[in-house]
Amino acid sequence: MAHLVEQMAYVGQTPWHGLGNQLAPKQPLEVWAKQAGMDWQIHASEVRFMADQVGHLGTIHSFPEQKVLYRSDTKQALSVVSTRYQVVQPFEVLEFYRDLTEIAGYQLETAGVLKGGKKFWALAKTGQSTALKGNDVVHGYLLLATSCDGTLATTATPTTIRVVCNNTLTIAVNGATQAIKVPHSTKFDGQVVKQQMGVAVSQWDTFMYRMRTLSERKVKTHEAMNYFLRVLCDTTAANAHEPVMLSNERALKKVQSLYEGAGHGADLEAAKGTAWGLLNAVTEYVDHEKRARSLEHRIDSAWFGQGSIIKQKALDAALLLAA
Repeated sequence: MAHLVEQMAYVGQTPWHGLGNQLAPKQPLEVWAKQAGMDWQIHASEVRFMADQVGHLGTIHSFPEQKVLYRSDTKQALSVVSTRYQVVQPFEVLEFYRDLTEIAGYQLETAGVLKGGKKFWALAKTGQSTALKGNDVVHGYLLLATSCDGTLATTATPTTIRVVCNNTLTIAVNGATQAIKVPHSTKFDGQVVKQQMGVAVSQWDTFMYRMRTLSERKVKTHEAMNYFLRVLCDTTAANAHEPVMLSNERALKKVQSLYEGAGHGADLEAAKGTAWGLLNAVTEYVDHEKRARSLEHRIDSAWFGQGSIIKQKALDAALLLAA
């Protein structure tokens, strides 16, 4: 796992994924870049291939419609993309936060790269915070992430982290996430995104009002089981009474145990026997318990892949339960 640790950095307490080089607060972005493994650039080269090979000789041809992206430091190939593909450099992700941290009171908390540099991100605390019953504290964050292999648009996502268990959840209002996405067919302009984010960040109060509603919605045993089945099973099959599992039986048992007291903060007043507790049982399962090939894959899934889809489904189901 050492190679993963070298590609992430954080300040404060160890982040939920448990990886990274610890930094002192308020470090320059250049220090963040070095310690987070983001002090390199993405270079591009035209695609060439060898044809009509005879023995060790052949004719080299080019393919001008596409280009190879590679790391400036290791020369490692990252992807083959269209010549129209707009690259976002690792340092641009950090630079996005410069005025937010210097003027708006944001605090960079973690940053790093995934999959050898194919994805990279930075996460900053916004300064927004809400305490539910029993001092169940939730902080607001802003996640900016991108890829250079076409798997992820450059995306700024308002996110919450529940302090007691480090569960992460994307802020969504009326069933829609508040993320701002810039496709790689368009040049990334951080200032434009931040102007658009003004509306999304203002949704904090609305979102947390709904989380407070979840904390006040008491749940019966059969409702809890139906909720977990709805979130972890596909009930859209021909016979809805025989749902097809999206996850295995272990997942159901695990989220039940987390909800019934094994989860971090499950016994807090806001979570015990409530819809908020149901939601956090699923987010804790995805962030910390769900089987993954590595911690790197767990992060990728929880923020950008199947795990993020499960968490969104869990949020939608919880809000429906509390409606």
